[in-house]
Amino acid sequence: MDTATELGRLLGPLRRAVLRTRRSEGLPDLPEAQIELLRVLAETGCITPREAAIRLRAAPSTISNLVRAMTAAELVERTPSATDLRTVNLSATPRALDMLDRYDRTSTAALRRALDALPPAGRLAIDEALPALADLLVTLERQDTTDRRRA
Repeated sequence: MDTATELGRLLGPLRRAVLRTRRSEGLPDLPEAQIELLRVLAETGCITPREAAIRLRAAPSTISNLVRAMTAAELVERTPSATDLRTVNLSATPRALDMLDRYDRTSTAALRRALDALPPAGRLAIDEALPALADLLVTLERQDTTDRRRA
């Protein structure tokens, strides 16, 4: 099996294993898309739905559906824009920011325990692979942008 196939097969199960750590803290099982939107809102403080769609490389309708569900769950606040009455600004609620922080602390602790349980050679291999994985992400995002322009 080649590297691309093996990596593709491992990514989903690895991510799901990390996400399952939420249960140990009694955290709600939010979809990954909602977590990604919360991360953007935590980073920016306040953003329009259009800006969120661009940052997440998602369709505006996808963001609209996410915002609707997350507003109902009291995770996102919608505030009318002071400069354009047709636009709203999105921000994460204090509850959502606290939940995101707890997700991050829980998953980081679980990953730290798992990494510490690896043999030193395995831990070193992962440490050394991190810059290449970050480069891989940039390359995949660049390819996605190029593919969207062609379509």
